[in-house]
Amino acid sequence: MSAVLAYGAALLATLCLAAWLTPRSWWRRANARALAVLAGGTLVIGTLLHGALAPGKQAAPTQAALAPGAPGQLPVASQRYRAWDNLNLRSSVGVGSRRLAVLPAGARVTASGRHQGDWWEVSALVDGRRQDGWASSLWLRRADEAGSRFLEPHRVEVQALGALGRADPNEAEGLVDRHREVR
Repeated sequence: MSAVLAYGAALLATLCLAAWLTPRSWWRRANARALAVLAGGTLVIGTLLHGALAPGKQAAPTQAALAPGAPGQLPVASQRYRAWDNLNLRSSVGVGSRRLAVLPAGARVTASGRHQGDWWEVSALVDGRRQDGWASSLWLRRADEAGSRFLEPHRVEVQALGALGRADPNEAEGLVDRHREVR
């Protein structure tokens, strides 16, 4: 609603300014120049008014966004993360560098603590061996992060193994982690 009011006021202000600042001959009949002045003035003034009148509309960052693993945060050395989607492990920083491996969604990586911008140095288990490389932090999430799509299935597997008597709950956690790293 505030946007409608802001742009309505901008249209009125544009009409007043155009009548005052432009030659009278421009407004005798409709033309493209008059339309451009009205549209441009309404857009510019409306955007400024809307921004000035609605500063409280910006959402406060949530705790999940401030948690390590959220974009813009620094990696924690030896912290384990999960790939949110298929993750390219690269030889150096940037999308132009050589791809060492593609880790599937849900794969675990361990941060070394080194970073360059949004790129973190990580290590992961690839085909049974440890591979070091660089990955974009935009695709990494802590496994225990609120809203993680990997958190719930992981807990269900641990609880199922414990309930079946195959392992105590503490051992079940390790079994599920080893199974996920092998896949």
